[in-house]
Amino acid sequence: MADQSVPWPLQLLTLLLSLIPWRHPAGASDDGRILLQFKATLSPGVGGDAVLATWVDTRGPCIDQNVSAWAGVYCENGKVATLQLESMSLLGALDLDILTGLPSLRALSFSNNSLEGGIPDFTKLPALKSLYLSWNRFSGEIPDGMFSTMRALKKVWLSHNNFSGPIPTSLTVPEKLMDLGLDSNSFEGHLPDLWQPELQVVNVSYNNLEGPIPVRLSNMSATLFEGNKNLCGPPLLVSCNLPEKHKLAPALLVAIILIAVAVLLAVIALIVFLLLRRRNKKEETTVDRPQTSTNSEKIEHLEAAADAELGSEKHHGGGKKAPKKEQGKLSFVVEWRRKFDMQDLLRASAEVLGSGNFGSSYKATLVDGPAVVVKRFKEMKGVGREDFQEHMRRLGRLSHPNLLPLVAYYYKKEEKLLITEYIPNGSLAHMLHGNRGSKLPPLDWPTRLKIVKGVARGLAYLYDELPMLTVPHGHLKSSNVLLSSSFEPILTDYALVPVMKKAAASQVMVAYKSPECAQHGEPSKKSDVWSFGTLILEILTGKFPADHLAEGSAGADLASWVNTVAGEEGTSKVFDKNMEGTKDSEGEMLKLLKIGIACCEADVDERWEMKEALEKIEELKEREGGTERPLISSEGDGFSSKAMVER
Repeated sequence: MADQSVPWPLQLLTLLLSLIPWRHPAGASDDGRILLQFKATLSPGVGGDAVLATWVDTRGPCIDQNVSAWAGVYCENGKVATLQLESMSLLGALDLDILTGLPSLRALSFSNNSLEGGIPDFTKLPALKSLYLSWNRFSGEIPDGMFSTMRALKKVWLSHNNFSGPIPTSLTVPEKLMDLGLDSNSFEGHLPDLWQPELQVVNVSYNNLEGPIPVRLSNMSATLFEGNKNLCGPPLLVSCNLPEKHKLAPALLVAIILIAVAVLLAVIALIVFLLLRRRNKKEETTVDRPQTSTNSEKIEHLEAAADAELGSEKHHGGGKKAPKKEQGKLSFVVEWRRKFDMQDLLRASAEVLGSGNFGSSYKATLVDGPAVVVKRFKEMKGVGREDFQEHMRRLGRLSHPNLLPLVAYYYKKEEKLLITEYIPNGSLAHMLHGNRGSKLPPLDWPTRLKIVKGVARGLAYLYDELPMLTVPHGHLKSSNVLLSSSFEPILTDYALVPVMKKAAASQVMVAYKSPECAQHGEPSKKSDVWSFGTLILEILTGKFPADHLAEGSAGADLASWVNTVAGEEGTSKVFDKNMEGTKDSEGEMLKLLKIGIACCEADVDERWEMKEALEKIEELKEREGGTERPLISSEGDGFSSKAMVER
């Protein structure tokens, strides 16, 4: 009988094929497969399918190290780091278990959907830094130990849901907690004893909480605790040890009423007497008073505000208000902020702060709120609505003491407004160049060093948080550095390159004035460093950079002037003669001058990295050691470093 078994060569081939690890198509990365499995668990409502249509298995979510092709997905170093599925009409419960396969995931946002059920179990994602679940329909109690393993959490927003029961005491575990939003729920009981040193915002307004507010939160705004009938202690004006109420004796009560009535009658009689006297002597007492001109005005039409004439003459409201449907809606990027709308801005008193090629700025003082700055940009038409809104939300997530936070924005095709806090002290440019007739003294050396350190920290933070941008700031100059009451620098007008027209950006933005733009037409990762170096030299010399730019002369900048003067007349001639507090500080001042020159190096490869500049600046001190020999020369020997005299 013939052998019916399979020939041994075929058996060997089958065995070898079974050992080969078959791969998925190149486009389906591990992160991509996990996200597609997660997508299958979601229940999108009307429009939700279209938003997630970019989630396909033909290519992975991260098409570059820090670029994603999938909506709501953000990558870092080729891995999914953030899921931002906001306003996508998602329905039903939320199951996060599948996301445990994303080891680089650090931020989750499902805000403004219609998700419901109990709070999702995110305890299997202990590396999360940010969690946003606001404006949904989540309900029920949150387990007390829910946050006990979430030590990396910095931001937690659960606002505008239906959560009930006590606030979990495990919220005291995350040591770096900065923002906590629990407002507009049904939480009850006492507040946990939050202690974290980096806490900036804790919003528990409009719940059913009771008892004293923890001491760590006593310096925050009272609006963050309003709407809780039984909360007490600072910052609320309700004492936690109210004295026991005593009933007044009947006789005393009658006496108080009689006295009150008598006082009221006396006041009425006095008012009648004054009115009659004024009528009888009207001709003698009436004086015509001309209307006084003030710096206040009504913003009747924000779209036309930038056409106001600058100077002492303000435009006054007399035109028709724009129809409500044309005024649009303000979009707030910070959840805990007190909300106001376009009508509030239209009713606000305002004054023109400035206008230029970049846009116009107005100070608007709300009727029942703080002053804000409204900035209208002329050339902010570089992207569509969705990309613009996504970038604004990205800016809203930034949080640093040396950055001016974005409060809200307004989008129309022909109109873009950004709203920020108002900083009353003005800009660094004003203190350096526009303060000559003021009674305020010039900035001394310790203050200038403090400003440089703060600017460096803010700029380094932008480099860390916005690695996808070639120029994280893009428009760094002294007029975009505001000063707090303690002269802490606050950067503004940052990270706007992605929403600007390229042609307009190349004409007005400071980063596009760097040497590499003059040579190659494009900024580099170090263009902001060049701007920073120029700012350092401006702070030390008191010279306005534009005064040292010659038309058609490449390299004729402030750094060139410093090198020339230092080489011909000595370094002592470089520093601002109005700068005080320089005794025993000459060596530190020279070190900072060298840092500024190194940041202004025309050769991009030779120019310092931002990280290196920050490290060197942090080492600087206000004063040198008592035995240290001053390093500033009075002779014309210039700098000892070749880089200081040769470009």
